[in-house]
Parts: sequence; C-alpha cells; structure tokens
Amino acid sequence: MNLGFLGLQFSFGLQQANPIFAYLGADEKDFPWLGIAGPLTGLIVQPIIGVMSDRTMSRMGRRTPYFLIGALMCSAGLFLMPFAQSLLMAFSILFLLDVGNNVTMEPYRAYVSDRLREEQRGFGFLSQSGFTGLAQCLAYASPFLLVSLFGVSKVAEPGVIPDYTRLAFFIGAVLSITTILWSILRVPELPLTEAEKVRIAALPKGFAPTFAEIFSAIREMPNAMRTMAWMSLFQWYAMCCYWAYRVPSISMALFGTSDGSTAQFREADLLSGPMGAFYNAVAFVAAFSMAPISRRFGAGRVHATCLMLTGLAMIAMPAMNSEPPMWLLMGVMGLGWGSIMGNPYIILANAIPAERTGVYMGIFNMMICAPMLVFAGTMTFIYEPVLGGDPRNALAFGGVLMLCAAMAVVRMTGKGGSDSKQVVAAV
Repeated sequence: MNLGFLGLQFSFGLQQANPIFAYLGADEKDFPWLGIAGPLTGLIVQPIIGVMSDRTMSRMGRRTPYFLIGALMCSAGLFLMPFAQSLLMAFSILFLLDVGNNVTMEPYRAYVSDRLREEQRGFGFLSQSGFTGLAQCLAYASPFLLVSLFGVSKVAEPGVIPDYTRLAFFIGAVLSITTILWSILRVPELPLTEAEKVRIAALPKGFAPTFAEIFSAIREMPNAMRTMAWMSLFQWYAMCCYWAYRVPSISMALFGTSDGSTAQFREADLLSGPMGAFYNAVAFVAAFSMAPISRRFGAGRVHATCLMLTGLAMIAMPAMNSEPPMWLLMGVMGLGWGSIMGNPYIILANAIPAERTGVYMGIFNMMICAPMLVFAGTMTFIYEPVLGGDPRNALAFGGVLMLCAAMAVVRMTGKGGSDSKQVVAAV
C-alpha cells in the first residue's frame, strides 16, 4: 500500500538533496523564498484535495483519481527540472512538481485511515514514515552512486546543473509514476458502503461548498489537533533550516567556503549525499522499530524524546570539522525524522472523525506548510543581520527551535482542560 509513497517521497528527497538554486547562481539568503513552492502549494492544494477526495465517488474510488493526477504532474516536473537554465525556469518547474506532489500526498495520508482499523493505524503511519526514509535515502545517495559506481562526471560549468543531478531527476520521474501505479493495482480501495454512498451523494458539490467545508472543519477542529500547532511550527521551521543550509554548512565546516560555483562546494554536495542517505536509512529502520515503542510508552512521549535528541544534534553539527562525528549526528537526525513523519499522524488519526479524514489530514498539512512559509518570509531577512550570513549558524538556530518543539509536545501531552482525556488517549 505504501510503496507509492516511496516514489512520492523520492521526489521530495531530490529537492532536498540537490541544491539546484545554488548551481544556478542563487545567493544563500534567497534560498528560503526560492523554495516557497512546496509550502505554498501544500497550504492551498491539500485541504482542497482533502475535501474533494472525501466527497468523490468514482469507479476507481475516492482517493485513486488524485493519486494518478498527482503522479503524472510530479513525473513531468521531475523530467523537466534538469533542463532548467535559469532561476526563473527552475522556480516555475518547482511549482508544477510540488502541486503534483501535494495532490497525491493528502489522499495517501487519508488512505491509511481508510484501509486500516484503529489499532493498526500506528504501524500504518510509521510504516509510511519508513518508506519516506527509504525513498529519501535513495534520493540522497543517487548523485554519489552515479558518480562513484557509474562514472558520471562531477565536473560542471558555473551556472549549469551537474550531470549526476540531471540523471537523478530522470530516475525520480520514472519511480514516481511506476510505484504509484503499482500501489493502485495491488491494493485497490475498499468499496464504499451503501450508507456512505448515500451520505456522500447528499453532500453539496462545487467550489463554494468545498471552501465552506474547510472553514467549518477548522472551526470544529478537535482540541487534540489544535494543541499540535506549536509543535508543528517549531519542528518544521527547524527542518527547513536543515534542508536549506545542510550542504552550505558542511561545505563551510570542511572546506571553508559555501560558494555554489566552487569545486569544494560540489565535493561537499557529493559528501552530503551519502550522509543524507544514512540519516534517511536510520529513519527507515527507526520508523518500523518505533511502532511497538510508541504503542508501549505513547507516541507523544517518544516523539518529544526524538525531537530533543535531534535538536542537540543540529546544534552540535556546525562545530564539527571532520567527517566521523558528522555521520554520528546524521544518525540522530534520522531518528528524529522517522518520528516526525510518523508519530504526529498517530496522534492525529485517533482524534478526528472518520468521515472528515481527508479534510483534517489536509488541514494538518497546513500546520506543516505554514511554518515553511514563515521560514521563507523571515530567514531571508535574519540570515545576514542575525545569523551573520553563516549557514552553520542557521543550522544551530534550527536546533534550538527543535528543542522548543520537544517542549511543545511535552506541554501538549500534559495539557489540562475539558479535552485533556482526548489528548492523552490520542497520544
């Protein structure tokens, strides 16, 4: 069921692992807003697709049509990206790619709740997290493997995307469509009951009812879900710091430069590939291992511990000036990433009504995209005056915010009030 998630997350991994904008000559302070396509499209697309998929009745099912549309758009964006010859062209293609990713992403989250019983959902979401780790492991490793095993040249002219990056995106284009098709064919959706068909048929259709449903769901959002907003703000802002400044930070730490046109930067990029693959491999293993642990001790408690360790790793990483300790810290990052992509969804799935699974999964994604937009709107302005124009400081700043996310989870799980039992039960 989750194999299609591998193709989808391979696409996201390629965006994170390959500094396309740096290769095309962008300034470091502009990285945040150049990457705005993902959070902006997610903020808009996922809630709308959530409502539409909740209300869709077709021969293929509720979620499947959106899997297919998104996969085709994603594959097209991945195929076109290597041909980008300017920042504007890459920026535009990224919007096509991320709209496709987000059209597919939300139905996949809802699909787990549709197919699995309540007691199975913890393993379902953590296995989805595991496939995220595996996909991004392969995405991060692909440039390094193409160079080291297949002899693809690592030399590139200034302002030109290297050949190893081009080939990695072509591979992603094939994976995206084939893995999603495999999932659809192997695990078709469960047929709707007659009662569900009657309920869906009675719901109003069109854009106005769609937006009305989104706003209604926000007003009636369970308190257990509301309490997750601060956690999401801190953890996703921190992850944006990591994604945007990981390669420049490694380049500065090891080679003393973060200039995207230099040979040293390309060396750092190729080194960061295996490191990123390692952290995602750890996430893959951790996600599956975490299922019984989260069931025993609670997803909230486990998530808070993982976030705390991840924050400490991000603070320590910029101080490293050799490879071995960086590998160790990357492993800790993988533990946190495996938790981020699984445990919050366990908390969420058991706190929302089944008939609104799609729209609430979409709204929860707004809690992911909004911090990314905040990052894009603020980091450009604080990067030089506050963080000294040093990518290592941006990475450490993200670590501090990750510790804040851990504290938010601790407060969330201990929150009192009329809905405290629901929060604790969900965790």
